[in-house]
Amino acid sequence: MVKEALTPKVLAVCTSEAKGERKRPVREAELRREGGVASDAHGDDPMRQISLLADESAERVRASLPDIGAGDFAENILTEGVVLHELPVGTRIGIGGAEGVTLEITQIGKECHEGCRIKQLTGDCVMPREGVFAKVVREGKIRPGDGIRVMPAYTAAVLTVSDKASRGEREDTGGPLVKSMLEEAGYEVALSGTLPDERSIIAGKLAEWADHGDIALIVTTGGTGFSPRDVTPEATTDVCERLAPGIPEAMRQASLHVTPRGMLSRSVCGIRGRTLIMNLPGSPKAIRENLEAVLPAIGHGLDMLCGGPADCAAPDAAAL
Repeated sequence: MVKEALTPKVLAVCTSEAKGERKRPVREAELRREGGVASDAHGDDPMRQISLLADESAERVRASLPDIGAGDFAENILTEGVVLHELPVGTRIGIGGAEGVTLEITQIGKECHEGCRIKQLTGDCVMPREGVFAKVVREGKIRPGDGIRVMPAYTAAVLTVSDKASRGEREDTGGPLVKSMLEEAGYEVALSGTLPDERSIIAGKLAEWADHGDIALIVTTGGTGFSPRDVTPEATTDVCERLAPGIPEAMRQASLHVTPRGMLSRSVCGIRGRTLIMNLPGSPKAIRENLEAVLPAIGHGLDMLCGGPADCAAPDAAAL
C-alpha cells in the first residue's frame, strides 16, 4: 500500500530555557533575525538560530520508544511532509504563507556533545544525522498547523532607472529596497544596475538580461510617471513578447487604497522568453506598497513560466 503524501506543515513549535535539554511545545513562537526563537536558550549562534526536525525522522526512534514526543530531540520546529535533511544548505523555507516567516538552511546535522541528555533519553539522537539548522531571514510568528513550502531558488535582476542616480547626483534608495525584499522572499539577486531615462538603453539592458538564460525575474524601479523623461513602460513593452496586465493592475489597486495618485502609475509587466519583467515606481514607499501586493503570486507565475512545479489545479489558480 502506497502511503499518501502529506501536506508540508508545522506539527509542533517547541522552546526550552536551557541548552541540552528537551523542549516543550508552545502555542506559538516569535522568530527574530537577532536571537532566533524568542524565549529560547538557543539562537545565539547566528548560523544555527533555529533547529528543525522532520517527524518522519523522529518516527524511526518512536517505533521503539513510543513515548517520545515533540521537543524531545531539542528541536524548535517539528515538521511533517517534507524531508528536511535532504534539502541542500542555502535552501529557503517559507512558514505560514507568503507573508509569514522565511528561514534559510545553514547546516545539516551536528556533532552530538558528550553526555547529551537527548541521547540518554531516547537511546538514539537523530539530530546529529537528520537535524536541520537555519537562520531567520524574515521575522514573524509561527504556530502548529502553519503550512511549509520550499521556496524555488529563482534568480532575479534589479534595474534602477533614473537620470540623477545614473550620474551619481542622487542616492539610489529604490534599487536596494527591491533587492532586499526579493531576497527576503527567497530570490537570488544576481544582477543590478542603474541607467538613465533613455528608452533604447533601457530596452537594450532588459533584453540583454532576459536573454541571459538564467534570470527568471527582472524588476525595474523608476520612470513610470507622467514626466516626458519617464519611458520605462515603453522600453519594457518594446522588448516583451506578451503582457501580464493583471500584475500592474493589482499594484495600482493597492496604491489606490493609500492615495488617489496611485492611478497615475503607468507601470507595465510582461514576458520575454522565460523571464518576467515588472516595473515599479521609484519612491521607496510606493515600491513597498506595490511589491508587497504582488510578490506572493509572482512565484506561482514563475513556476508556470519556467516549467516549475506549479499546481494549476489549485483552487486559487482554477481560473488560470
